[in-house]
Amino acid sequence: MLDTVPLQSRFLDHADHYARWSGLAIGIEIARQLLTIESGDITTPLVFAVTAFGLCAVGGVLIGDALTLRPQEAVRTASLAPRLVRDHVPPRMTPLLLLEAGSLLALLFMGAVTASSGREGIGGAGRVMEVACNGWHTSIGPWPGLYYSGPMLGALAVATPACVWALRRIAFGPGGHQQRRDRAWAIVGAWGLLVSCQVLLVVLMFLVAFMDGPCAGPLGAVTLVVICPLGLLGMFTFGWSLLTVVAPRAVDDGVADEGTYDDE
Repeated sequence: MLDTVPLQSRFLDHADHYARWSGLAIGIEIARQLLTIESGDITTPLVFAVTAFGLCAVGGVLIGDALTLRPQEAVRTASLAPRLVRDHVPPRMTPLLLLEAGSLLALLFMGAVTASSGREGIGGAGRVMEVACNGWHTSIGPWPGLYYSGPMLGALAVATPACVWALRRIAFGPGGHQQRRDRAWAIVGAWGLLVSCQVLLVVLMFLVAFMDGPCAGPLGAVTLVVICPLGLLGMFTFGWSLLTVVAPRAVDDGVADEGTYDDE
């Protein structure tokens, strides 16, 4: 009789890789389909495409983590030191991603409180911003008001608690240090993809609004000075996050892993 256990075991050994890569592939395809949707403006399909891609990346990593095989050998205790989530996440990139996420929320909040529906009343939730220029008023956009930022905030509200829960599950669950490190870094990378994509989109919206508008004013000049470095940061974290999701072990953020305890 054929023994199918080794084949099943080999598949499960790499199930997390298949899930992560599938999440990225599905996210790319869904984003491509969303970009073809007929809409009154190009920004709406772009917002949904970016949001869907980020959520698919997070979902693929979380599914892959759930499918990761746990150690079956006897329990061994090598250390009495308590486990902490911060011991398993990238020590340099995680604060950088948190700073990026905080900047994103600040920009979305600023966009929400300054947005309006425009002089024609189109987009009641706020698609543009009214500015005064040389004694007359005009609208600049697309502006990250609630009309555009709603889906992005919703995605963050869903993905962030799920990733935090998964990181706590990894930190306090079974597994060797290297396995927990790989799983935690992949989750941080997936969350970083979602944040980085949204940051790049918001920066692009600001750039288009201020550069295409007839008059940005002092607020526009200050905003451009602030968001340009944020856009460069978003491109860097996007590349790092994508590589981390694809191959967590191939990525290092410059800090050697400390601690080799295996509380299995």
